[in-house]
Amino acid sequence: MSKYQPNIDFDRLVAIDIHTHASVSGRMQRDPCAIAFDEAMEKYFRSGKPPTIPEVAHYYRERRMAAVIFTVDTEAGMGHWRIANEEVAEVASEHNDVLIPFASIDPARGRMGVREARRMIEEYGVRGFKFHPSAQGFYPNDPGCYPLYEVIADAGLPALFHTGQTGVGAGMPGGMGIKLKYSNPIYLDDVAADFPTLQIVMAHPSFPWQDEALAVATHKPNTWIDLSGWSPKYFPANLVQYANSLIKDRVLFGSDYPALTPDRWMADFDRIAIKPEVRPGILKHNALRLLGLGS
Repeated sequence: MSKYQPNIDFDRLVAIDIHTHASVSGRMQRDPCAIAFDEAMEKYFRSGKPPTIPEVAHYYRERRMAAVIFTVDTEAGMGHWRIANEEVAEVASEHNDVLIPFASIDPARGRMGVREARRMIEEYGVRGFKFHPSAQGFYPNDPGCYPLYEVIADAGLPALFHTGQTGVGAGMPGGMGIKLKYSNPIYLDDVAADFPTLQIVMAHPSFPWQDEALAVATHKPNTWIDLSGWSPKYFPANLVQYANSLIKDRVLFGSDYPALTPDRWMADFDRIAIKPEVRPGILKHNALRLLGLGS
């Protein structure tokens, strides 16, 4: 095991994708429950077969992009085996010219989750943490989550939260039990207030709560918005307006790969009314600042 250290030529990069998924483990057998889940996700997003982590690295290397990559710990919330955070970090270390590892820990793990977070930071060098309130079944402002946030904030790392509607469980009976209410971004306002040094990324256009996300982002300077999971041609007008102005330094390119490819995202991004002087920040420079990798 070697601690992750990036070896990325940032000057050469076209973009940094802040939101990609490790969907297939190279070390453990596939969870049978994940097969039906993946089929539903492929139908919802009209995407292809999910890649392994090395395949993600190869894909982004070809495109001169770097990618933040993570699994999602839904063992408690959905009963799906998770890909180990250790595997994500170790494989990212093998492909540290393109991959940047985040960890994912369900707050329901309690003190053991706090211990795991410390270990992933200190021993594996992860560069942030991913949460999915709907799939993990928690309100982000639940005080029971705060010990975990404290570890992340103390390390100076960002926390990325799914917000808004989700493709997870979409079209399946009962939505696979997924409840959308947990992913209203207004709950992150409490977290941003209580942890003013914690950099919080609100992932996705936050349908149907876009106004709430923009209100939080304009009020709390430690909050960011990533643009993953939607083709830019469907971005609401108010999101484009704010991305061009009030929060232009805290908006991030993200694709949600493999659900949405960066090829499609970038092609559609070229066609929307983002100012030329704002585009480089969204595509790369804002992420460099967030991740502490450059100015």
